[in-house]
Amino acid sequence: MQKQALVLVGLVLLLIVFVALISALWPRSEEKFVELGLLGKDQKAEGYFVNDNPTLEVGSQVDWYIYLHNHMGSEQYASVRIKLLNSTMEVPNDQEHNPSPYASITEFPVHFAVNDTELIPFSWGVSDAVYQNDSIIIEHLVVNGQTVDVNVSASGNPHFYLVFELWVYDHSSNEYKFGWESGKGFVSASVNMWFNVSLS
Repeated sequence: MQKQALVLVGLVLLLIVFVALISALWPRSEEKFVELGLLGKDQKAEGYFVNDNPTLEVGSQVDWYIYLHNHMGSEQYASVRIKLLNSTMEVPNDQEHNPSPYASITEFPVHFAVNDTELIPFSWGVSDAVYQNDSIIIEHLVVNGQTVDVNVSASGNPHFYLVFELWVYDHSSNEYKFGWESGKGFVSASVNMWFNVSLS
């Protein structure tokens, strides 16, 4: 009887070891992703505007950081494409994997290793804007010291958006796509921040 109990305990221990080995060696389906975020001037998720006031004077400067982290398990080539929109223009739809259909005003290409973090300085301001036909028209932005022609107008509800879309290089199609294969499906990511412009 005692011998049978020892054999039974031995079999149970052997089964536990076997299950532990199988689970350790079994391939795991981990989700692969790239983090995209926008940080304020102190590299925190706050302090985006002076005194938290999103109404900008023409000629003022805003300092942000674009945050990226590579959880894809391999080195990646990516591009953050930035667009200026008004409140009626179509923003990206991450769930449907549709980028905003408007042209980028600038972009930042990134090549980063596994588990690499990139902080891209993004200093910007409205350099020229006019009021015309009941609309505010932003004619030029300055981005990291470079003047960019934009010519985007807003009327009625004069909100503007800066949109940051993450495009990842797909080796199978040899092109950048608005998103990536996560191992559990296709995923897209974008961030947007609204602001107003004061002409007074």
